[in-house]
Parts: sequence; C-alpha cells; structure tokens
Amino acid sequence: MALTGRAALLAALGTLPVGIWEPSWAGILAVNAPLALACACDFALAAPVRRLGLTRSGDTSVRLGETVDVTLTVTNPSGRLLRARLRDAWPPSSWEPGTEVAASRHRLTVPPGERRRLTTRLRPTRRGDRQADRVTIRSYGPLGLFSRQGSHKVPWTVRVLPPFTSRKHLPSKLARLRELDGRTSVLTRGEGTEFDSLREYVPGDDTRSIDWRATARQTTVAVRTWRPERDRHILLVLDTGRTSAGRVGDAPRLDASLDAALLLAALASRAGDRVDLLAYDRRVRALVQGRAARDVLPSLVNAMATLEPELIETDARGLTATALRTAPRRSLIVLLTSLDAAPIEEGLLPVLPRLTQRHTVLVAAVADPHIAQMAMARGNTEAVYEAAAAAQAQTDRHRTAEQLRRHGVTVVDATPDDLAPALADAYLALKAAGRL
Repeated sequence: MALTGRAALLAALGTLPVGIWEPSWAGILAVNAPLALACACDFALAAPVRRLGLTRSGDTSVRLGETVDVTLTVTNPSGRLLRARLRDAWPPSSWEPGTEVAASRHRLTVPPGERRRLTTRLRPTRRGDRQADRVTIRSYGPLGLFSRQGSHKVPWTVRVLPPFTSRKHLPSKLARLRELDGRTSVLTRGEGTEFDSLREYVPGDDTRSIDWRATARQTTVAVRTWRPERDRHILLVLDTGRTSAGRVGDAPRLDASLDAALLLAALASRAGDRVDLLAYDRRVRALVQGRAARDVLPSLVNAMATLEPELIETDARGLTATALRTAPRRSLIVLLTSLDAAPIEEGLLPVLPRLTQRHTVLVAAVADPHIAQMAMARGNTEAVYEAAAAAQAQTDRHRTAEQLRRHGVTVVDATPDDLAPALADAYLALKAAGRL
C-alpha cells in the first residue's frame, strides 16, 4: 500500500507509524507534541552564546614559512553545560591552501563556570599583518536537535616577518670579515686605511707600508698593518615602485631585495658600521634610523614585514633627495632596484651625480634566471626566437649596468638565490679596498 506524500514525510521523520494511511490533524499533533516539547527543551538547555567570555594569547610575530600558535580561551559564565562547535576565522593567507578548515574548526565542552583553551595553528603564506576576524560559536542542547549561534570579535594581530633565508651565508661572510680585520691567525690583515699595528717585514709586503721611523729604532724592517674602517654609515634604499612587483620565480623582486638587505645589515652591524633603512617609491614607505647594533636587525625585519610593491613609477628625484637628507655625511648608499633600461636612463642617471659626488653608491638588482635559460634554448623555431629575445634583454641589461659603472657605481646583478651573498661580497670588497 502506498503512502501519501504527507504520511511518507512524517514516517521518514519517525513521527508516524508506517502503516497509517491518512492521519487526522489531531493524530499528527498528538504524535508531534512530544517531539516539539523535546526540541523546545533542547533549545532551552543549550548554553547561551552571547554571554561567553573570549580572550586571546600567544605569539604576535612569526617568520614567513613557519608556524605560530594563537590560544583562544573560552569562559562559560552560565549555569548550563556548553557543547559547541567553534570557527576561529582568519584571512585565507594565514594557512596553506586546503588546510584552513582543519585548522580553524574546533569542538569543545565547557562546564558551567569553567574555561577551556583552544589552539589555532597558523602558517602564513604572505608577509604583513594578519588580523583575526570573528569567532563563531554554535551551542548545542543535550539532544543535538537545536542550537544557538553567535559571533564574537576577539582582536589579535600576528605580524608575518621576512623569512631571511640568506642567513645561512652569514657565518662564511663573518669569517671573511674577520680575515679582513686581521683577527685570524693564519691570514694577513686587510688593506683598509685605518692604522692598526706594526709587524716585521716579510717578502711580498708592499714597500709603501714600511715605517722607516720604527725601522730606525730596531734591527728589523717594520711595516704598518691596516684594518678596515669602523663606524661607517650604510644606507639601504629599497625601491618599492612598480619594477619591484615583477615576479621572478614564485616571488616578487622586492622579496629577494629584502633578503639581501637583511644579510648585508647583519654583516655590516657586526663590522661595527651603522645601518639605516629607507623604503621609497613616491613617498617614504619605511624609515629606520639610529638603531644600536643589537637592535638593527629586529628593527629592519619589523619595518620590512609590511612592505609591499606599489604599482606606481618611482620618483627618482624624490628618492635621491630623501636619501641625501637621510645620509647627510659620506656614506655607502646601497640602492636595491631594477636594471630595466627605461627607469634607469630616464629616472636614476640624470640625478645620479648628486649621490656619487658625496657618497659611495652600490646598485643591486635581481636578475631573472629564466632569461639565461631562454638564451641557451635551441631545437625549434620558437626556441630560437626566444633565445634571440633573451640575448637582446641581456645586452640591454649589461649596457645599463655599464652606464652606471661609468658614473663610479658598483653594480651587483644576480639571481634571487645569489643576490644576497653577492651583495655581501661587494660590501666586503669595498671595505677591503678602503672605499668605505
């Protein structure tokens, strides 16, 4: 025997025996009254959501690519047991793709008058500040038939810092620095211009280093030794204009520039030099000045965390004027920008003499390794055309770098993986040559 639509629905809900053909409304009400009463009781026994107390604690910063835990404390001030599902909402870039649901959803049970702690583990995929959104809680009754739902604003900010992957090169660069500074027992002193001490002449020493007065007072020939100067000023200038937004591999050029700047800052501060930072496109995006050696790196990392490329053309005149105001005395100005012909020839070259007449200037740029791969490609017509285009791009880049060198600028042009150590080597070479 077939059931009518209404009878089938009620039978599916378990509120009507399957064998009944056409129930009367009185029968339906009689059967459903206990269910309705159970639902009402279940709703009434669900702990209220609005009265819950929520607070956060945990870390406020993390390096890109690492994990960080943020603790959420839920306090139940009511007299009912809290059985709930909770969603701790953060921006999508707070997790790797596909892991948000598992990381942000929680189940909890909180007895009356007690509290429980939940941990949300974040693994951000972008630099900058990640701010917590609302916490949504669904409170269930003991039967799970009905629930109450509400949201709370529980502010918290986690700053995602640059990863500083180039710090693996720091020990080798510090060893080279100690070699220049004469603090190794097997290597000679550097060729700086700050007098350090006297020692006995050995074949191969520069005769211009002989101290004739000291030689006259003893029976052996004495030569002066030198060490690289200390307490020099270094200004790191980050170009945050549109060229820094170009992607090389999986990241924008700006990220490689940040990493290189951090390695140089760590090395220079260990060498006893003072390091400042300026980020500029058409206005100042970040400025770090006058930090003690122990505070330089944390200050730079914190300032760089929120930097993003701006899709505007960099004002070279404004950048030069701001750099000159930031470095009023002779300094090493390290400009991390692009070697694209148009921005250099039309923007930087006309104002470059204002920098070079007072300061030592070093330009560091990120090269695309894909261009070198294209230049070597052969095998079919399309690959040959790509190789020709890549060769033309390399020629333009080399011509731009040569124009800068003719103005007395040191140029470092390297791929993202090689830029940081190459920039550190250029700094050490300038220091060894006494140009700082």
